[in-house]
Amino acid sequence: MSDTPLSWLSATDLLRLYRDRKISPVEVVSDLLARIPDSAASLNAICFTYGDEALDEARKSEARYMSSAQNTGILDGIPTVLKDENMMAGKVTTYGSLLYADHVAGKSAPVVQRLIDAGALIHARTTTPEFSCAPFCHSKQWGVTRNPWNADYTPGGSSGGAGAALAAGLTPLATGSDIGGSIRIPASACGVVGFKPPYGRVPSTPPFNLDHYNHPGPMARTVEDCLLMQNVLSGPHPEDIASLKPKLELRADRSGIRGWKIAYSLDFGFMEIDPAVRSNTLSALEVFRSLGAEVTEVALPWSWEVYHAAATHHKTLFGAWLAEYLDAREDQLTTYARRFAREALATTTRDYLTSLDVEGRIWSQFGPMMEGYDLFLCPTLALPAVPAEFDFADPLVINGKEVDSYLGWTMAWPFNMLSRCPVLSVPSGHAPNGVPTGIQLVGRTYEDQSVFTAGLAYETAMGGWYGSAATRPSLPF
Repeated sequence: MSDTPLSWLSATDLLRLYRDRKISPVEVVSDLLARIPDSAASLNAICFTYGDEALDEARKSEARYMSSAQNTGILDGIPTVLKDENMMAGKVTTYGSLLYADHVAGKSAPVVQRLIDAGALIHARTTTPEFSCAPFCHSKQWGVTRNPWNADYTPGGSSGGAGAALAAGLTPLATGSDIGGSIRIPASACGVVGFKPPYGRVPSTPPFNLDHYNHPGPMARTVEDCLLMQNVLSGPHPEDIASLKPKLELRADRSGIRGWKIAYSLDFGFMEIDPAVRSNTLSALEVFRSLGAEVTEVALPWSWEVYHAAATHHKTLFGAWLAEYLDAREDQLTTYARRFAREALATTTRDYLTSLDVEGRIWSQFGPMMEGYDLFLCPTLALPAVPAEFDFADPLVINGKEVDSYLGWTMAWPFNMLSRCPVLSVPSGHAPNGVPTGIQLVGRTYEDQSVFTAGLAYETAMGGWYGSAATRPSLPF
């Protein structure tokens, strides 16, 4: 039996202990369900719990492990939380909005059904900003979600509740989605692992399955858990024309990265970077060098023009979707959702075409450059995190310079533009305020295995991130 408390065991460790009949899924689910109410006042990461159903399924899982005649699923008995945008049949999905407070899903989203089919125990649902349109995590529907490492700061967004729940030991696995960094932003701010798969690797639902910026994906506390979950989520789906064939099976490849060539940029050539982020990224680069990789700084011909092209894409598609609510329902929207929707009304198809032209130009440089490297590395965020109540109307200053308050403190959005690149965000350290920082491991198009092989090597060298009480956040529960 492990000395690690149940709430901090990885999914990989849980599966081993289940198979050895040393612990039961019922024990684990019961432990996590008991922690969630105690976390509500300080974190507010969970918006629904499914205790009775999860315990019932846990008992069935326990019976399967106790009977050698019964096959177990890939995630059999592993507690998993769903972001409040992933539809689960018969359950309320609010999208973080008062407008959908009573919205009951008629069917489960592909990612949800795949988790259930693999034996995952869905025990809770996590908070998200309204319609997942912000890199922070507060809404009229759910209030303010806070960072487990420092409650004055956001856990990031839009999968903010997911990141906070993982970092607080409320779940070993969580679903996320990423249209401008919404998996990687909270992964970095909360000190966990998040994967943005290449476009089409994980099936989604209309209409955003047709938007190449859109990437459902896994979040976890370890690279191997993230890999395990990704193997469940990925693969073609008959209801998603964009889903890729054939299914890619990732390996827990621990052969290392000796001889690899890694390119990096600290600031994309134009962004302001917080000193702690810079320092922690440089330290991470030294770890990769110590593992035998050749690490080289590269110049990227990018500018704020690239950033504005990404923002235009969001406004043209995602913002236009929100603009439908600018009617008698507008007063029920958050200020940031209203602002996002109104800015969309001023965006033209010509603006969108221009953004696609910029997208093509940055790939025409980045793609050929990556032919000479196995991996590209950069910070995930330019700032560890913004305050928990931050809004788009608030000024944002880094290094004494004001930057755009939308995504100007994040560095994830270029890889929604370069959407076929797999990207894994892993922790790189902590800032003086206690908030974690992260780095992005970016692979060549569709080469998902490379980022996980590198991530496993880096994680092993770092000794993991949640293995002892000293490496976990201090929590009041």
